[in-house]
Amino acid sequence: ENLTCAVLGIGISNTPLIKYLLANGAKVTARDKKKFEDLPAEIRALSDVKFVCGDDYLENITEEVIFRAPGIRFDKPQIAAAVANGSVLTSEMQLFFELCPAKIIGITGSDGKTTTTTLTYKALAAQYGEDKVFLGGNIGAPLLPKLPEMDENSFAVVELSSFQLHTMTRSPSVSVITNLSPNHLDYHTDMAEYIDAKKNIYRHQSPGSRLIVNASNEITAACVGDENEGCECRTFCGGFVYEKDGVIYKNGAAVLSTDDILLPGHHNVENYMAVIAALDGIVEDDVIRQLAKTFGGVEHRCELVREKDGVRYYNSSIDSSPTRTTAALSSFKEKVIIICGGYDKQIPFEPLAIPLCEHAKKVVLTGATAEKIKSALLSEAAGRSDIPEIVMEPCFDDAVRTASALATSGDTVILSPACASFDAFKNFEERGKRFKNIVNNL
Repeated sequence: ENLTCAVLGIGISNTPLIKYLLANGAKVTARDKKKFEDLPAEIRALSDVKFVCGDDYLENITEEVIFRAPGIRFDKPQIAAAVANGSVLTSEMQLFFELCPAKIIGITGSDGKTTTTTLTYKALAAQYGEDKVFLGGNIGAPLLPKLPEMDENSFAVVELSSFQLHTMTRSPSVSVITNLSPNHLDYHTDMAEYIDAKKNIYRHQSPGSRLIVNASNEITAACVGDENEGCECRTFCGGFVYEKDGVIYKNGAAVLSTDDILLPGHHNVENYMAVIAALDGIVEDDVIRQLAKTFGGVEHRCELVREKDGVRYYNSSIDSSPTRTTAALSSFKEKVIIICGGYDKQIPFEPLAIPLCEHAKKVVLTGATAEKIKSALLSEAAGRSDIPEIVMEPCFDDAVRTASALATSGDTVILSPACASFDAFKNFEERGKRFKNIVNNL
């Protein structure tokens, strides 16, 4: 009651936070770099909130509690000064951890965390019912407003970014680290700090908690026995859960044939191994087997849209960089027909040339970057015998129909643009939905 709170950064997670704080009697100052008139209308309408907007939004923080948006570094001088003067620094996620009665399963990593989080949520929901399982953090809805619906028999499955973990002093009861590789080095001072932030997922675990790490990743394998005494530490991709001859084993017993996994690519076999290790004794193996056979993927990430006339269509609209498209291509055993191109973020396309030769038989190029991708492909792959057929289709809808016309039974068509969508769409979701709409009406 009557606590004074500063909320720094007013975005998706901090909007419900402000409403939650007001409902619980706090006095709230909302601080944001944007001008007041550029804030969401639902926030501007809150008459009980004091606003500090513009470039000086971090000046003179005197409130008792500071809630930091994940994208704002904790060590900015103005925040450090406020903490030195006695303010308590926390976040929406930290508050949720402190108040949550449910068992929290937290998942972080450089790659695979969204798919692993989604699989964990779906497996728990299949076992316990959807009303008992809540999905949030970096994906899903903000969780604070859902607290009244939770009890000790519920589960909260939370995807956690390094930005969120940076200042966390609470850890989940089950923590999963999928893998760690260089990432977000534009935000973190260096790789060491990035890894250090990720380790907060297990640093504050209570005895009897569980930590799941990837044994095949050098950085995560080194976390075993590091600042986690009293926790049950288990590895996947070797150790507790491993794969041998196309079968995933848990503690020596066969759980899942990799051929039963509908999601393409070996990285998804790793994601399933992480889930099997995390949910051991919590979800029956059979539930995970059923999920593997039926789950077609997170929307816009190598998502199976449909099979028509023997052709499989995948929507991977989220692939807005050459590295993501390279990863998507490597998911498929056979050569694919790929649709690439979009908004020009001035990223070089040369790194995409060899992967396209190795994994694509036909490339349909569209959007603002079509010519750039074509010239990068032809110059980098010059002299190779496996250069794919290139078709130029400036209009997105025509590009999808052309890719379909080029395909025969047994082929795979994938939208994996390697570019942002802003030349023709609001965002990658809108682009993916358009693709699915055309494919479903073929």
